[in-house]
Parts: sequence; structure tokens; C-alpha cells
Amino acid sequence: MNWDDLRIIAAVRDEGTYAGAGARLRIDETTVGRRLSRVERALNLRLFDSVDGVRRPTRQCETILSHIQAMARHVADIERTGESLPGLIGRFRIASTNAVAEELIAPRTGELLVRYPGLSLQFLTSSENVKFSRGHADFAIRLKKPEKGDFTIVKLGEFRLFLIEPAFESEVKPVICAYPDELGAIPESVFLKAKGLQAQARCVADNVRVIRRLLKSYQAVGVLPEYFCGELLSDRRLRATLLPRRRDVWLLVQNHLKRDPAARVVIDWIRDAFAEFARE
Repeated sequence: MNWDDLRIIAAVRDEGTYAGAGARLRIDETTVGRRLSRVERALNLRLFDSVDGVRRPTRQCETILSHIQAMARHVADIERTGESLPGLIGRFRIASTNAVAEELIAPRTGELLVRYPGLSLQFLTSSENVKFSRGHADFAIRLKKPEKGDFTIVKLGEFRLFLIEPAFESEVKPVICAYPDELGAIPESVFLKAKGLQAQARCVADNVRVIRRLLKSYQAVGVLPEYFCGELLSDRRLRATLLPRRRDVWLLVQNHLKRDPAARVVIDWIRDAFAEFARE
């Protein structure tokens, strides 16, 4: 069944003639007759009788018209849906590392969701990259640029990196904190290796929360991104040295969302969260 054909049935019933129905629907009379004949063949019944030049619906047609009227009400309700919904509508899944979600995204989430009641967010966090396929996530924030993929890549900015160590010498040699071998290509690991610290590491972790906790004990040395340093940079018992290299951060967007109005709001919101670091 074709909804346009069903509308023709209702129009003929209301107007009484093919010509009147055609004028109402802005199609010619011949098209009205042809499409009604198609419906009659499909249903194997007669829809209208001609009585004194007026098309009268048959008993079977009256039954069909009751369903058409119900469908018309549903169509009208669908068309009014946008009037009753609170602005933009969308549910989006954001994949990122735990630290990025906690320190950069979560603090700004409340403001976004209050402003746009029709939006919902689901955070997919891990110490490793969450699989970024259409079935797993809508957006992903990555600290390494993917080499290829069927998605759009946007650079969000760069993070400054700091070597954090005790400000005062102690009889006890501080513990060197480093990242696992599989993260050997990141700027943090490259710096530690160049300084001969990687080989001396006695604490290895892919979780920056673990490293920060050790640094706050004033008994360890490690490298952290600026967004996760927080109060460590102002702690006089610690010394922070800015590294020459920075860490890039990228946003991955599923291609089908690029022109979605609600998705664009989320994209701009994520970009704003990283804008302050890009300005440094």
C-alpha cells in the first residue's frame, strides 16, 4: 500500500468526483483514476460506485476509509511531534580515556544537558581505546591520530606535558613512574627514555590517576598531561618542568552524524572543552 494512493481514496470520497479529488491533491483526473484502479486490482475489490455522477464508496471502501482516517490522525500526530519536543533530540555515545572523560568532559556535561533537555550522553571510558565502529560509539576522543578509518577526524588541540618531581632533595631516591612498553611512542615515554628514566622505572601504569597519586606522595617522578596535573603545578613541594613536546588530541566523528543538528551541538561542545589548551 502507498500512502499517496490511500489519500486519493479519501479525497474522492470527500469530493465525490475524480476531478474534484485531483484538484484537491493537485494531480490530474486521469492520474486519480489510474491509481484507484491500481488499488482495486491489489485488493481485488471495487472502491466506488457512480450514482448520479457522484462517486459513492462501496461497503468495502468504507471499511478501508476507517483505517485511512486512523492513519491520517497518526500522520498528523507525527507532524506535530517536533512542536512538543524540547529543541534538539539525540542520544550519543562518547568514547574516551578515563582521565579525559573525568577531567575535561564530565565537568561540562551538566551545563550542556540542562541547556538541551532533548540530549542524552553515554560515556564509554577505558584506559585503552574503545572500539570505534558505528555500532560501538558515535564520537571518540583519541590522544593519537588514527592512520585511517571510515569517519571524520578533527584535531581538538594539544596538551602541554610536565615532568613532576619532588622540589627538595631527599636521602631516599624518588620512584620513577613510566608508561607500559606499548605506549612507547607517546611523547611522555619518549621524553623519559631520552633522559634515561624509562629504564629505571619501578612503577609502570597506563592509568594517570595512579601516577598522580604517587606524585602527590612527594616520593616519585613522572610525566602528566596538563589537564591532569591540577594542583600539582602550584604545590611548592613539587617542581614542574614543561616538556618541549606536546600531546595531540583528536576527535573522531561517525560520518552519518556530520550534518545532524544535535550531533553538531555535541561536537562544538567537545571542541570548546579543549579550546583553552589550544590557545596556550
